[in-house]
Amino acid sequence: MSEIFNSLWPEYDPGRFFCELTAKRPDAGPVPQMLAERLGRIGLADLRARADAAQNDLIDLGITFTVYSDATAIDRILPFDCIPRVLTAPEWDLLERACKQRVAALNAFLGDIYTKGRVVKDGVIPGELVYKNSNYRPEMQDFPVPYGTYAHICGIDIIRDETGDFRVLEDNARTPSGVSYVIENRHLMLRAFPDLMAGIKLRPVDDYGRRLRAAMAEVAPARGGDDPQVVLLSPGIYNSAYFEHVFLAREMGVPLVVGADLVVEDDRVFMRTTAGLKPVHTIYRRLNDDFLDPLVFRPDSMLGVPGLIGAWRAGNVAIANAVGTGVADDKAVYAYMPRIIKYYLGEEPLIKNVDTHICREAQGLKYTLENLDKLVTKPVGESGGYGITIGPRASKEELEASRAAILADPGNWISQPMIGLSVGPTLAEEGIGPRHLDLRPFIVTGKESWVLPGGLSRVAMKRGSLIVNSSQGGGSKDTWVLAENFAAEGGAA
Repeated sequence: MSEIFNSLWPEYDPGRFFCELTAKRPDAGPVPQMLAERLGRIGLADLRARADAAQNDLIDLGITFTVYSDATAIDRILPFDCIPRVLTAPEWDLLERACKQRVAALNAFLGDIYTKGRVVKDGVIPGELVYKNSNYRPEMQDFPVPYGTYAHICGIDIIRDETGDFRVLEDNARTPSGVSYVIENRHLMLRAFPDLMAGIKLRPVDDYGRRLRAAMAEVAPARGGDDPQVVLLSPGIYNSAYFEHVFLAREMGVPLVVGADLVVEDDRVFMRTTAGLKPVHTIYRRLNDDFLDPLVFRPDSMLGVPGLIGAWRAGNVAIANAVGTGVADDKAVYAYMPRIIKYYLGEEPLIKNVDTHICREAQGLKYTLENLDKLVTKPVGESGGYGITIGPRASKEELEASRAAILADPGNWISQPMIGLSVGPTLAEEGIGPRHLDLRPFIVTGKESWVLPGGLSRVAMKRGSLIVNSSQGGGSKDTWVLAENFAAEGGAA
């Protein structure tokens, strides 16, 4: 396969990194070769023309996100790369089972810390990481949730190392974003590149809205009956992910509301409509805990609903994700996830963590400070790629600034070795070049968990960059999960 690809694209060189297209994977069957040959037939000029048309589609559809830190370009489209990432059926089977395992452990952990706290009492995780965590909500103490599900929508960030092994990089259990791009990327491929997809059997991605709506109905209070009213609560049009809120509400077939559209009376939530007040039974919220209810959290919040938490605690409305789930996606808590999985499930992680050093611990701090030039340092409370220092690529000044920040607040930092993320062929200025990737599968949980086939493949569009976040210039690819298992005895499954 690599010989065929190199004959078509001789400048392409993944170096020492695992390539998602050219690496030998018998369970991928003929698909990588077919894809390479079809790219060759299209040619670079036509590939660029069609990719540009796909980008214009994103603009026309209003598929944008907001970068608040950039005063010159607030609204942007997420760059779309037209060369898909291919996951084989066996690879997806592992990823799917690992994601379900991880979410089961996360929900068990959240249920425990907000009730008996056994995981702390038994010494599995330090109590200060839980109870002094800025995302811990004492208002959740001893408040049960249906089916023990706290993280109804979860995104698990997964990478692949130089050997091709998967590793979990991060858990996103608060309000994970990006699923709209998974679905829209597939639509773009079907419109602009049907010849790349012809005859290849893929797992579909269009079922997400229905699955999410069903999970929201499952956790609704009994008074909602067989057809509970679900709404999606957004901070409004100025939020960075507002397009996604509109998209998901449409996919679910539910109203998109802001705080001012809801009112609480007698511990029940209602939606204002032209026909009067209508009961609401489940709220899929896309705003942070702090802004949900000014009577409980930030009194200056204009985004939330006064009395919402009281209605929730009275059992008259469900909120997804549950309040206080942010403890579970803290980067320091992440380091303890292998122990947490073992503690609650009696199992080893199906996909391991990246090795992590916790700077709040003396040994982790010492190791980090002694090896700053070899490690990636991350603040535990940041997301979007902000605050990260990549030691092997940092200047002396950047390393010293990182050292000062860590010493000023060790509890806010972790460090990890620099992993050589896998690469995929990507349409770049120089032609088709290797660019680093990660993967965010999305898991929806009501009574049980379901994983959207594939997930969001984010790609670092800049040559050599390891940061794939959209806010740092990253883009995305369509993620193809092959529906056929070519490694199965007798051929395709």
